[in-house]
Amino acid sequence: MTDLLRSPAGRRFLFAVLYLSEGAPIGFIWWALPARLRVAGVPIEQIASLSALLILPWTLKFLWAPLIDSLRSSRWTLRSWIFSAQTIMGFSLVPLLFVDLHTDFPLIVGLLFVHAVAAATQDVSVDALAIASVSAEEKGSVNGWMQAGMLLGRSALGGGALLLASTFGDTAVISLLIGVIWFSMAFLFFSGVEAMHTAHEDQWKRMKDVATRLGTLLRRRSTWLALVFALIGGAGFEAVGAVVTPFLIDMGISTEETGWFMAFPVVVAMMIGAVAGGYLSDVMGRIRTVSFFLLFMAVLILAVSIVIETGSAGNSASLFVLLGVLYLGIGLFTASSYALFMDMTDVRLGATQFSAYMGVTNACEMWSAFVVGQLVGGFGYAIAFAVMAAVSLAALPVLKRLSRSPKHSFS
Repeated sequence: MTDLLRSPAGRRFLFAVLYLSEGAPIGFIWWALPARLRVAGVPIEQIASLSALLILPWTLKFLWAPLIDSLRSSRWTLRSWIFSAQTIMGFSLVPLLFVDLHTDFPLIVGLLFVHAVAAATQDVSVDALAIASVSAEEKGSVNGWMQAGMLLGRSALGGGALLLASTFGDTAVISLLIGVIWFSMAFLFFSGVEAMHTAHEDQWKRMKDVATRLGTLLRRRSTWLALVFALIGGAGFEAVGAVVTPFLIDMGISTEETGWFMAFPVVVAMMIGAVAGGYLSDVMGRIRTVSFFLLFMAVLILAVSIVIETGSAGNSASLFVLLGVLYLGIGLFTASSYALFMDMTDVRLGATQFSAYMGVTNACEMWSAFVVGQLVGGFGYAIAFAVMAAVSLAALPVLKRLSRSPKHSFS
């Protein structure tokens, strides 16, 4: 049987497909749903708060990540964790085929929360598998392809869902969503067990080792610097992303144009950025590329604020171009920064440590979504975006200090 983990091309394909199954529900829940709620007249503050709530399991996933590092054996591997999580992800969405989006809203929120917990668990397991299987020299490029797979899923069930639902209805869209989630499960059988010491290792000894390594990790300055960077570095683009579809609608752009923009130009720009950003970080170094891409995004967000303030946002073509370049920058930044976090992760704590970094980036997304909603409601989009871009720029000194850390070197 072919083992996809044995070759660079196989690893890129496998992790891209696994991230595809993560991106599809994210696109539907975080992109398509907010736009449809806004069209229905739901206030932007409530939409942003709902988005923040559904991000919560992704923020707290580090709490159960040690179980994934500890509870593994030759019979129960990371592949088993991924398969189980994806099964729950799909089944938690099945009831959506039979309920009404509006009248059964509390039930839907509960189902989506269960789905988010399972999806966060899958994400932890997939990332741990990548850390255990991918060499330092290709972490950037693999992260780029992972982001590309995730973005393809977002496109199909994010902006694409706005277009598909108008033609085929909600049932068809949700059925497609479940199919995409379960599609990647087949490829798990074509991947070997992670290269970890699980076959003959005493379970209690493994748990003690994880605890010891966690203690060492928490005493490192570089760990806390990385967490601070994760908490504020993405504030600007996370804020824009949290309200981008309601923002476009409030600028007078139709739902169909918004759906088209989110399904195609945005996703293509982010995919190109992710693949290029991962490659460039492998070649030019993590800290240097992450710092440049962060500055690039902040400047673009400030440019969006100026366009809004000067009243030029009504021109959909120029606004789409500016946002498209911003999403290119988002792709560059995410792939390179995630590779940076992987560089800093102890392979024996692949689930725990990396999920902590990713959990804090999700916390950044959560607090940014909430704050930008409040700022937009009180001061408008221009000031809200400018404030959040300034918060991101505060992460540059943190990156500079992180580069001087004696505990880690960066490729």
